[in-house]
Amino acid sequence: MDIEFHGAAGGVTGSMHLVEAAGRRILLDCGMLQGGRELEAGNAEPFPFDPAALDAVVVSHAHIDHIGRLPLLVARGYRGPVWLQRATADLLPVMLEDAASLAASEAERANRRRHPDEPRQAPLFTTEDVAAVLRLLRPLDYDVRTGILPGVELALRDAGHILGSCIVELWGDGRKLVFSGDLGPKGTPILRDPSVITEADLVVMESTYGDRDHRERSATVQELGEVFEHAWRDGGTVLIPAFAVGRSQELLYWFARYWNEWKLERWRIFLDSPMAGKVVAVYDRHHELFDEQATRVWRQKPSPFRLPNLHYTESTQASMGINSIVSGAIVIAGSGMANGGRIQHHLRHRLDRRDTHVVFVGYQAEGTLGRRLVERAQWVRIHGEEVRVAAQIHTVGGLSAHTGQGGLLEWYGQFRGTPPVALVHGEDDARQALAAEIGRRYGARVELPRLGTRLAV
Repeated sequence: MDIEFHGAAGGVTGSMHLVEAAGRRILLDCGMLQGGRELEAGNAEPFPFDPAALDAVVVSHAHIDHIGRLPLLVARGYRGPVWLQRATADLLPVMLEDAASLAASEAERANRRRHPDEPRQAPLFTTEDVAAVLRLLRPLDYDVRTGILPGVELALRDAGHILGSCIVELWGDGRKLVFSGDLGPKGTPILRDPSVITEADLVVMESTYGDRDHRERSATVQELGEVFEHAWRDGGTVLIPAFAVGRSQELLYWFARYWNEWKLERWRIFLDSPMAGKVVAVYDRHHELFDEQATRVWRQKPSPFRLPNLHYTESTQASMGINSIVSGAIVIAGSGMANGGRIQHHLRHRLDRRDTHVVFVGYQAEGTLGRRLVERAQWVRIHGEEVRVAAQIHTVGGLSAHTGQGGLLEWYGQFRGTPPVALVHGEDDARQALAAEIGRRYGARVELPRLGTRLAV
């Protein structure tokens, strides 16, 4: 068994790893690159392998940096099964259809601005390409060991990152590979804690926050309440860039938990994302994956997805109508890194106002608008327009769906015999810090693969 790394090797997007076992080729994830324009241009480049020669694809979870290039893979010749957890199978069409819509809009915008002598730009992929992916899905439940190819077996374990997120166990050639996917922190609302795994010949582990730990969630929740109070006194609005899967649902969970303490009845709350509304419906169908606390919260009133002043805005017209509200609105909108989607329209409309409060509740990759705002840029460019930043910017780190350094070390420490580790899905500073700590605590061999690195399992 061998593994070759073709994405998220020195960065945090574009997850894609090729495993060869029992004479078969299995792709772990097929994610989209996200960040600056130059990085994202790589999404259209040819794959570093022949898609038609793959025998299977295994998906860890439904975030776009793990599934976003599946339509391209199929369009370029892949015809095999796509194995994934059952809830991920429900989320995947929502995510990919939204990505196809965004790709079409971006191509249309580029073609309006192009010089007459320049060729027309085609979208990265289309809804027809997404439909072709959906025909290949093979849903699995957690904790069921399944033969997916001759000589190759697969089991998916709960990663506690988003609904349906998986740790991947793969057996072949008498060897066992464990791919962490993205690991959630213990105690994440709604979700169960990451599964404990004790045996592996190689552990491929994420390292997004390998160099630091998050604030306690309780402190973060308190800070959110303080931001809302401050914004109310300012007579302003709150803008929250948030991923449609995971973060948006967790925010609504906290809104329900602290409805009275945060005096949320006085606000108008908008989930401004057609995709997030569809994701909410998927969460509602999979209560069996909730932890005990979430099950109790869903029984109380107000229920997180049915707050009395919560508005789901699906149409573009309804989204634009939010801009007419002068104060007293909390707007949750994608994308989570503010690199596209409806949040950009709200930022363009309100960033130059001191009474606007922008709350970042997740990781902001290099090159994104979110990263520039977190780093306190005074001017940013949105839709070709220079916008002055007068808004108050808040970074709330304790709501991350990724566990911090302590959680990663604890999860790895449950393996017997300190198997070798390959660190992926992290910038180099984070990977190096985590590698040093794994070596110091456990004495394990740690690899920091680059694109194209090949390791024996």
